[in-house]
Amino acid sequence: MSTTSSSATRPIVETVLPAGKKPKKPRKINTNAERGFSRVFRWIATGAALLILATLAAVAIFLIYRAIPAFTASEAQLDEVRTHLPRMDSLWSLIGTLIFGTLLAALLALILATPIAVGIALFISHYAPKRVAGIISYVVDLLAAIPSVVFGLWGAMVLAPHIRTFWGWIASALSLIPGLTVNNSATGRSVATASVVLAVMILPIITAVSREVFRQTPALHEEAALALGATRWEMIKMAVLPFGRSGVVSAAMLGLGRALGETMAVLMILSPGFLVSLQIFDGGQVHTIAAFIASMFPESAGLTINVLIAAGLALFVISMAVNMGARWVVSRRAAFSGAN
Repeated sequence: MSTTSSSATRPIVETVLPAGKKPKKPRKINTNAERGFSRVFRWIATGAALLILATLAAVAIFLIYRAIPAFTASEAQLDEVRTHLPRMDSLWSLIGTLIFGTLLAALLALILATPIAVGIALFISHYAPKRVAGIISYVVDLLAAIPSVVFGLWGAMVLAPHIRTFWGWIASALSLIPGLTVNNSATGRSVATASVVLAVMILPIITAVSREVFRQTPALHEEAALALGATRWEMIKMAVLPFGRSGVVSAAMLGLGRALGETMAVLMILSPGFLVSLQIFDGGQVHTIAAFIASMFPESAGLTINVLIAAGLALFVISMAVNMGARWVVSRRAAFSGAN
């Protein structure tokens, strides 16, 4: 019996090609080829992205086009519409005053809301039992669904009358500092009260984003810190907070953007003024851009509308600058953050 393999004795058949004809190259199979609805979906996704850019460009073009008459108007033309606007030396002084009030209210709200939001997010992600964490997360998310006009009613009718005593106590304590005089509003309708309401409104945004970022902290980092003998707070300080730092910054910038553009709540609470003043407990000091436009637009016409749109353009630029700043902060720590 032969031990030779059958394959060794199998004849080799060679294909003889005609003279001058080259053999065909093996056909490559493209595993990434788009067929059918895949190609349609790619174009739909691309169109959606381009639609966002086109919408942003359209808004910017509209604001610039309608604001040009206000910026190019002469002093005589502006004098004609000052019966509908506050007395200001120029358009730039009016817009500058509004920018100051807008930034003051938004930054105060951010200072109040961010530490509380981070604390709530850490409690949900690392301290609370699963059932309790679910309930608190639901309540926080539900808070974000409350309309701003409801917050405005609550701030004007409930918060302002009760918090004015607290503001008066703080104003009296600060007035004891030599050379410092702090005034207090008898009605409580001040920028400090408006900032408290804004802080409550932006609290869900900052909490939700921070919570998800903290939950993305690698378990190995947390376990390594605990294995080295760290307490839970030390583990959070060494592993969780550094990992989620840029995510918290992004959350805070989102909240700041919401506070900058808030209209109804501020309009219903704040006693407006057109001063550059840090008397945050007194009424009639500052005004915000969004609330100013909402209060003046129904009775405006002609050049007055262009002035209001010019103020809106300033708010648009501020919002864009805030978002670009947030993206810059996140990109600096892209390798160390879970916010990406």
